[in-house]
Amino acid sequence: MLDALVAEARIRWGLDPSAGLQVVAPERLATFPVEPSRPLLLVPLDVFRGVDGASAEPLPGRHAPSDQTALAVLARLYPADHVVGRIGVAETTTVGELTSGAFGGALYLGPAAPELAPAGPWALPWIAERLRRPDGCPWDREQTHVSLKKHLLEEAYEVYDALGDEATPELAGELGDLLLQIVLHAQLAAEAGVFDMTDVQAEIGRKIVRRHPHVFGDAQVKTAGDVNRQWEQIKRAEREEAAERASDRAAEPAEVRSALDGISRSMPALAAAQEMQERAAHLGYDWPDIVGVIDKIHEELAELDAAATPQEKREEVGDLLLVVTNLARRHGVEAEDALRAAAEKFRSRFRRVERMARERNVQLHDLGLVELDALWDAAKVEERTAAGARPEADASSANGEEAER
Repeated sequence: MLDALVAEARIRWGLDPSAGLQVVAPERLATFPVEPSRPLLLVPLDVFRGVDGASAEPLPGRHAPSDQTALAVLARLYPADHVVGRIGVAETTTVGELTSGAFGGALYLGPAAPELAPAGPWALPWIAERLRRPDGCPWDREQTHVSLKKHLLEEAYEVYDALGDEATPELAGELGDLLLQIVLHAQLAAEAGVFDMTDVQAEIGRKIVRRHPHVFGDAQVKTAGDVNRQWEQIKRAEREEAAERASDRAAEPAEVRSALDGISRSMPALAAAQEMQERAAHLGYDWPDIVGVIDKIHEELAELDAAATPQEKREEVGDLLLVVTNLARRHGVEAEDALRAAAEKFRSRFRRVERMARERNVQLHDLGLVELDALWDAAKVEERTAAGARPEADASSANGEEAER
């Protein structure tokens, strides 16, 4: 039966099976990694003898929408005007015109141009390669790993901002922008003959499997803390193995790897500091309780107060920030995220203060501390009212607001 279907597709639509053919039942379409740039033959499930009609789990990566029907899957993967051939029927149709009744017979979908079916897993690498061709985009052809660095950071920060609203269509767009940067770097490496997107996916896939032996092996863990300790042990073993390999290749012994290696110096300082402290803590380098952290903060404040030169003050402020970051870690708070949220709160309130000053026809630099503090308290009340909270009298003074100002 399948031979006859393939033969008709070869005659009518020029199918070349040697270039690959995807054959799947419409009932299983949501479970199959369809690649729109390759020909697809949809065959009713009853043609496959000995196969029960039980449904399989939706394919990870294509299982977010609640509608997992064959029509919905095809609509996500193909352009609406993509031609659909009907085996045994002279007339063709399109993806946009398909109805569920059409799946009673076999259907053939020829390859779609990757730029017209970008939801396919290999469409973006194809697009990146196309942009880099001699007849592609002049801007893309000029890019290097170095020139793209700033764009990678910009896109990562835009994703970070979008995460504040959790899952939204806008987040999908920002993640796509970040993914493009990864694909572009893989394309540049492919042109240099070093690696390509397949290697990128393989490297991270192997790493995640290796670092989760409690999921993909027989290791036993009970808590998230157990997972973190196991993770650091595996990473430490990986670093030691990497150092041994480097030593074997080098004429001189390689420098001993540190548990802090791999923390990028380009990371935001708070995030990098917290990651360092997390790694050190997993190795037992930590205060036994939070009291020690608080005592250290008082100690650093005293040292800052005693600092005499600008260089000493800079060093002591850095030490103080490092310990405060550790305090955030001990409370389970991401210091980078907390400071960003506090800065955004300050931004919002200060804008309200500026507006209130304009409404009073006064300049901020002409106001005294008491007047500025009154405007700040009024901005807080207005903010709470706008958020739907019950405005409450706030007796805090300017000194009490130093952390927010």
